[in-house]
Amino acid sequence: MSTISRDEVAHLAGLARLAVSEEELDRFAGQLDVILDAVARVGEVAADDIPPTSHAVPVTNVFRPDEVREGLSREQALAGAPATEENRFRVPRILNEEA
Repeated sequence: MSTISRDEVAHLAGLARLAVSEEELDRFAGQLDVILDAVARVGEVAADDIPPTSHAVPVTNVFRPDEVREGLSREQALAGAPATEENRFRVPRILNEEA
């Protein structure tokens, strides 16, 4: 038994502004029936005593905890730079702006 009619498919197509042929109306009605049946089966399985979940398996944080550590000194950071100026990295100018 069909749960969605050709007229309902035509109405939905009109709402979506889709041009649907007569053959497509029959095909889409059958496909939508399959989808509605599948959704109904899922509704039958869902029980009130089962809490909803967002993931099938427990999710744990994979990041390490933040810890304050000693960083590089200015001299250590600039030691590998190809060029420095006034204790900063010197890079080529990329914009034609006056300094």
